[in-house]
Amino acid sequence: MKVPLYYFILEWKLMLTIDPKEIAVPKLHHYLLGAVGPRPIAFASTIDAEGNDNLAPFSFFNVFSANPPILIFSPARSGRTNKTKDTYNNIKAHPEVVINVVNYDIVHQMSLASSPFSPGISEFEKSGLTPLDSEIVAPKRVAESPVQFECKVIEVNELGDQGGAGNLIICEVLKIHIDESVLNADQLIDQHKIDLVSRMGGNWYCRADSASMFEITKPITSIGIGFDQLPADILNSTILTGNDLGQLAGIEELPNETDVNEFKLLELSDLFVSFEDDAIQLEKELHTKAQLFLTENNLKEAWMTLLTFNNG
Repeated sequence: MKVPLYYFILEWKLMLTIDPKEIAVPKLHHYLLGAVGPRPIAFASTIDAEGNDNLAPFSFFNVFSANPPILIFSPARSGRTNKTKDTYNNIKAHPEVVINVVNYDIVHQMSLASSPFSPGISEFEKSGLTPLDSEIVAPKRVAESPVQFECKVIEVNELGDQGGAGNLIICEVLKIHIDESVLNADQLIDQHKIDLVSRMGGNWYCRADSASMFEITKPITSIGIGFDQLPADILNSTILTGNDLGQLAGIEELPNETDVNEFKLLELSDLFVSFEDDAIQLEKELHTKAQLFLTENNLKEAWMTLLTFNNG
C-alpha cells in the first residue's frame, strides 16, 4: 500500500526531546508556558484572616464543568523561593474567591497587581482598580472587569511541596455578573466586544480581537469523511496544507457530479481555457483557488473546484 506523501512531510521536522526530570525547573517552566498558550487569566480576589483585600492574576486557569459550574486555577509555589502565594494562603483561611475576567482595558492594571506586594497590602489600591461588594461571598469584585464570578472553594489540591508546584483551587460558581456592554442581541457574550486578554510565554500576552480570532464550525453532530477518504491527487497536493486538508476532510458528503460540472462551466471556464494544454499548471491553479475558498470557509466551493480537474 502506498503511504501518502503528506505523512512523510511530518517526519522531516527536527524535534528537541526533553525529560522534565533532567532539566532545571525555571527552564521547564519556560517550555511549558511557551507551548501551552494562550492561557486565560483568573484575576482572583480573596481576603485574609483579618479581612484584608488581595488581588492577583493567575494564568494556570480554566473552566472545567458547566453542571455544576466549576472553575480551577493554580497559585503555584514560587520557583525561586518556594513560598506560597498570598492568594493560596488566604483561601486556606477563608475559602471564597471572586474570579474576575481580564480584558484589554485593564491589562496593565492587572499586571501591576501581580507585583510582589507585602501581605496585607491592597492590590486594589495599588493598581487603581475599583473594589465592588459581592452579593454572596466576602471578597470584592473588580468593578472594571467585564465578567465577575463569585465562587466558593470546594477543594484545594496541593500538587507538591517544592518550588514550582501547583495548588489547584477548585471553585464552584455561585453567581455571575456580566457587563451588558459585552452582550449581543441574544444576551450572549459577544467575543468581539469582550476583548479578552490571555497569557503567552515570558512577558508576552495575546489580545483576542478581530485580527486574531477566526471561526471553525464544531463537528458536534456532523461526521466528516476523514483524511483516508481524500483522493490521492488532493492528499498529495503541493499547494494545500495540512490545515486545508483537515478542512476538506470535514465535509460530510462530496458535491454531486451535476453541481461540479455546472460550477466548472460558470466559475472556472476561463481557467480551463487558459491552461488547456498544461494539465500540471491547471491542477496547481485549481488547488490555489480551492485554498482561497477554504480561507473564506466556502467548503463546498473548494471541493467543487478540486473535483473539476478529473471530472469530464
